[in-house]
Amino acid sequence: MKILITNDDGVFAPALPKLIRWAQAYGEVIAVAPKVEQSGKSHAIDFMHPQEIKQVEIAPDLIAWSMDSTPADCVRFALDQLGRDFDLIISGINRGYNLGGDIVYSGTVGAIFEGIRQGIPGIALSGFPTTHIDAIGHLDRVMDFILQNDLLKVNPLYNVNIPPEAGEIRITKQGGIYFTDRFVSIGNDLYVQEGEPDIGDLSDASVDVAAVHSGYISITPLSASRTEMTVFKSLQKQLG
Repeated sequence: MKILITNDDGVFAPALPKLIRWAQAYGEVIAVAPKVEQSGKSHAIDFMHPQEIKQVEIAPDLIAWSMDSTPADCVRFALDQLGRDFDLIISGINRGYNLGGDIVYSGTVGAIFEGIRQGIPGIALSGFPTTHIDAIGHLDRVMDFILQNDLLKVNPLYNVNIPPEAGEIRITKQGGIYFTDRFVSIGNDLYVQEGEPDIGDLSDASVDVAAVHSGYISITPLSASRTEMTVFKSLQKQLG
């Protein structure tokens, strides 16, 4: 298996070398990650400016490509310049959960959306902000579950969130808005965005937010299509 790894926390994120070394047990690994943190950049690309792209040492005897752009652009560069024969894209491990409707903002998830746009399946990985590196210890179990159940043949994109005390694996659906956000004035016409998780009802562990905050590993199948197929089929039948 040939694996492309990226993230949105940056090429020097502490979790990246550990993720690369873990993935090497499954095949050949190439890593291309943003030069600086790109959290919240979703599926953005930059075709307006020149971009610095070079190889850097991120750990002893471990080289990755650094790109001064977004996670989606990292995938675009890898597929265009390093070969299109990747079997899988792994994005993460993100420092913080990507849950509910807020995954639309995620650069971690945006990277695998870019991959499937070009025909490469992907897995986005996220963990609790202060313990996300420890999630590495659960990845064999996650990958075994994915491979043994042929999940990538059923659907090419999955969003995985791993809590600190990770229990059973649950197949989940995307929940609603996860963060309550607000703009806070800090003076001189400057504002910052602040917010906190809105966990809500934990009774339905089929929802990603509830599952993770109940201690389950959440695996959510995703779709990159923006077409509402039920409406499309209905209107096609009605209007021709």
